[in-house]
Amino acid sequence: MTKERLITGKTKLLGVIGHPVEHSLSPVMHNAALANLGLDYIYLPFPIEPQNLEVAIAGFAAIGIVGFSVTIPHKQAIIPLLSEITPLAQTIGAVNTVSRQDNRWVGTNTDIEGFIAPLQTTYKQDWSQKIAVILGNGGAARAVVAGCHQLGFAKIYVLGRNVQKLQAFCDSWSNSPIEENLQVGTWDELPKLIPQANLLVNATPIGMYPKVDESPLSLEEMANLPTGAIAYDLIYIPKPTQFLQQAEKQGAIAIDGLEMLVQQGVAALKIWLQSETLPVEVMRQALQNHLGLGES
Repeated sequence: MTKERLITGKTKLLGVIGHPVEHSLSPVMHNAALANLGLDYIYLPFPIEPQNLEVAIAGFAAIGIVGFSVTIPHKQAIIPLLSEITPLAQTIGAVNTVSRQDNRWVGTNTDIEGFIAPLQTTYKQDWSQKIAVILGNGGAARAVVAGCHQLGFAKIYVLGRNVQKLQAFCDSWSNSPIEENLQVGTWDELPKLIPQANLLVNATPIGMYPKVDESPLSLEEMANLPTGAIAYDLIYIPKPTQFLQQAEKQGAIAIDGLEMLVQQGVAALKIWLQSETLPVEVMRQALQNHLGLGES
């Protein structure tokens, strides 16, 4: 048992802003890490309605909050309220991590780092001749595209259902070095692309709790995924999703969204605490215990 943590006038504040924010797992993971490190910090969820965002951020500055995570619906709305955003956050057009530096708010995006972490460590390989196929073209897909580009994929295909949204997604990368490797298409192209995919990513909410029986792909479509390809689902409840169960039946390697959640949190804590050594396993275990998953 860890001893009771006392919150005093010296305790430093971190947190997560969103609306709603009750479901956020960030406090579980971050408070486990802070306790393990023996630091006098606490990480709190702050429910902030969109119309209160500006006044809330001013309040955060006034009470000396060290930094905070940003979740839906504030990831884009926060940008004009910050003094600076990193090139990475600019590329994605979204901020998920804010830190206080020299009395200024600086925004970045650690979703990319979270997404690529398992692909850089556990499943490390030369991606330069490989093809990534991404299902979905929302905010999550943006971090995945930037991550795949950073890993050096030869081709990145993004598939969506709405042609207008796909076009807007494609246009948003023009004048960026990512543009030349990126191709967008509709779901009709799946039969052609699945057999070529070395990495297949579900960046849609299809299959997320409570609709646990759903998958973005049919069994027939998944049947053409090459053995040894990596299937990556950004969803972490249920574990494994229908999508990953299908992929594993085809002999694919499965990665779920829990690892991305952990790793983007680790990257954020590194920024706030200015520290390189963090208890990653403690964070992972805290989430698994909280979700009733035990050892993965």
